[in-house]
Amino acid sequence: MTKLTRRETFRLGAAFVALPLSTVIARADGHATAHTVVIRDFAFTPADIQIKAGDSITWINEDTARHSATDLNGAFDTGLLSQGQESTMTFGGAGKFEYRCTPHARMRGTITIT
Repeated sequence: MTKLTRRETFRLGAAFVALPLSTVIARADGHATAHTVVIRDFAFTPADIQIKAGDSITWINEDTARHSATDLNGAFDTGLLSQGQESTMTFGGAGKFEYRCTPHARMRGTITIT
């Protein structure tokens, strides 16, 4: 097993940091879009949304019940939002995410990122 020098370790670490940031930097040209998902009547509106890498989504709870937007695989979680509260997430890479409300499992949505 070969031992890495400090310089090699630094370069390797910098590469791992730069890789996920490259997608966000590509959208840093002012073209990132802010999207909104409203939580009302125990539903996400829109339930299915398509966005570009670097865009953000803000979930706004308009119900009196507390709700969350929680990825089924643990990639993100807004936490429980009370009426009038909101949570914003920025998505840096392509993929598809299915999410639900933790206390109300029938509330479901999907995010497709290109």
